[in-house]
Amino acid sequence: MNLAERVAPGQMVGLLKLRVLRGVNLAVRDLWSSDPYVILKMGKQKLKTRVIKCNTNPVWNEELTLYVEDPTLPVRIEVYDKDTFSLDDRMGNAEFDIHPFVEAVKMNLEGLPNGIIIRKVVPCRRNCLAEESHVYWTDGEVVQDLVLRLRNVECGEVELQLHWISIPGSGGL
Repeated sequence: MNLAERVAPGQMVGLLKLRVLRGVNLAVRDLWSSDPYVILKMGKQKLKTRVIKCNTNPVWNEELTLYVEDPTLPVRIEVYDKDTFSLDDRMGNAEFDIHPFVEAVKMNLEGLPNGIIIRKVVPCRRNCLAEESHVYWTDGEVVQDLVLRLRNVECGEVELQLHWISIPGSGGL
């Protein structure tokens, strides 16, 4: 029985803390630059970073937290350029699967040395990874670093870091 089958519908299994680190070489949507922000979606949840003015290499370094009921759902990101007098311009999108990360969280990893790589996720046609992603153990927790290549745009990548927050008594991991 997999995790999705063990958890009752609507029951939270934990919290996914996403640190939206930065954008790299994002598309220009205004005259010489862009005013980018990121929207994260999972299921019916939708969270947004702050807008960084006039920057195609923004550093958000912002933490957003999603509650996880179904770890088989992908996390979708959308990048937009904030406009004052018109609709915000699309600057690309990406999605990623948290399944490899959640599987690592379920392992009993206490006592492992810091920095040990638990799992590697390689770029392929089914994911938006720009480079190999590592799930690793550090300071008593499982962490995953991701560099996502944006789709439906001429250029751009977004760097993220995942952390898991267990909820005691949630019936989850």
